[in-house]
Amino acid sequence: MEAGTFNRLASELSLEERSRLLDRLNSQSSLSREPLYEEPADTPSFDMDEEYKHIPWYYYLFFVLLGFFKKKTPRQIFAEYMVSKLGRVIDAKAPDFYNCQRDLLLPEFHKYLINLKEGARFFYTALDSSVNRDKGAFYAFLASLEMGEVHRRLSTGTDPALIAEKNPGLSEAELRQTAFKAMEDSMAAITEEQRKIMYDNTRFLYCLKEIASFLYDRVILAFARDNEAKGPACTARVVEDQLFFLNNILFSLKEIPPMTLLESLFIFILQEHVGNPGFEINTEIRNLLVKAESSLSVIREFNKQVPLTLILRCTSGNMSLTPKAIGGGEDWFVVYREYWKRRIEAQFAEYMRIRRQRDLTNSFRYFLKGTNLKGLSNVVSDSNPNGMPIKKAFALSFLLTFYSVVFMGDINKTIRPILIDGEFYKRENRTEFTEAYNELIKLEDVIHKFETEISPSGDYGKRYYQARGDMTSLQVKRRKVHLVMEEADKDAERIVDRVREAVQSMINILNGIIKKDHSGKYDTLGNLSRFTAGRGTVLINNIDDAIQKLQKTLQLLDDIDEMESSR
Repeated sequence: MEAGTFNRLASELSLEERSRLLDRLNSQSSLSREPLYEEPADTPSFDMDEEYKHIPWYYYLFFVLLGFFKKKTPRQIFAEYMVSKLGRVIDAKAPDFYNCQRDLLLPEFHKYLINLKEGARFFYTALDSSVNRDKGAFYAFLASLEMGEVHRRLSTGTDPALIAEKNPGLSEAELRQTAFKAMEDSMAAITEEQRKIMYDNTRFLYCLKEIASFLYDRVILAFARDNEAKGPACTARVVEDQLFFLNNILFSLKEIPPMTLLESLFIFILQEHVGNPGFEINTEIRNLLVKAESSLSVIREFNKQVPLTLILRCTSGNMSLTPKAIGGGEDWFVVYREYWKRRIEAQFAEYMRIRRQRDLTNSFRYFLKGTNLKGLSNVVSDSNPNGMPIKKAFALSFLLTFYSVVFMGDINKTIRPILIDGEFYKRENRTEFTEAYNELIKLEDVIHKFETEISPSGDYGKRYYQARGDMTSLQVKRRKVHLVMEEADKDAERIVDRVREAVQSMINILNGIIKKDHSGKYDTLGNLSRFTAGRGTVLINNIDDAIQKLQKTLQLLDDIDEMESSR
């Protein structure tokens, strides 16, 4: 799947086109460069124990006296005093977010948290349509923008067709070895600066994923109506752990994402629509940029208005608490390298399949008297990229050509007289012969009917193109497309299987007629002598020739099956 996604994108947008698109988006984008997170400067963190050691003696005396009445240590009284002092700072800075005396998160905090959840949802959808679905291909696409020369080396150096063209004498194993060496050499050429850029991008992706998939509801549902607060409120200590994690995520999302990252995200979101009538990728990406700006603005506004770090210091009593940067993205190179390994394997499998297909086509040429294979209408091909991909298309093309050139041209001239005038000793032989003959004689009509069924106006084709254009979720769309293709593939397979059975039956019966069947199931004709009268061994030779051609047909169908199963 990964290689297919990347190749589809690469075929629609070349590296140069992507770079030009990026330049246009950079010049047209109104994306604010203002940081998403700025650390509060008015309330620096400090070590409570260290601060306690340096308090003036009169403060210490006051805490001793107060502690005597409250039955607490001076250190505990000092800690409460500092928390209370910080609470007053929060109350002055954001009075509707947190009540330090009650350790209560207030309605305004609840409102901003819901806004943050809604704002982050855009990136949840964006990531689900890109990184989460096709991580390796996404990294490869992103790397093609950030490391253009490395991408060129990988693309050309690992292409089996290009390698074979430059080194015509190499075996398949040597071709593969050359491709993997080119991959390793290209990977080794990645500079430290490029590695850092890719790491920063993938780490930002990870942080976006965390902010988008944070368990907001676990915190939101902890709020309940509080009459004094005049709205939903929640004891901060109840959700302290979740808020610690959220604070670390927000701290890690300090800067806005680079345009190359956003462009890659958006192209992956839009990839299913590339090529649709009226689709304009520049316009669609600009629309997504507007949504991204809105989402980032919500995150920025939350950080500006909600003093989350200060609230956490109050509720935890830890004045040295500061958010920690979360990890993520460290695996980018491993994923990127594994993607290229799989892509090379997929390329070689396809290259060898095409080569085997070419060899098969050459062997067909003699059997089909120099006639080129008749391509099936409405099937995906180089000339018809929007056709339906049918697994047995090559076999059906072969059978369609076999019918007109070999069957009707040679075999039918021998077996039709037997159908009309042959007198079989065994009734079941006559029945089997007739059924096999009818199956073969209607082959062309059956294939043409299948071609109609997969056309845009046919049953399969209509459902296939409707499913592809469906505006539902990508997962639902893929399932619908898969079901239609599965039905069409089974129908095509049934056609090939029925022909195979008919050909084998015809071989068995014809062998019986010329007395080459030793099983005793198939017998000769009662009037064979009348058929051969005056023609010597001509009929026997013609039947023997028909048998050989039918056997060759089965062999070629087996070769086609072997080739197609290697996909």
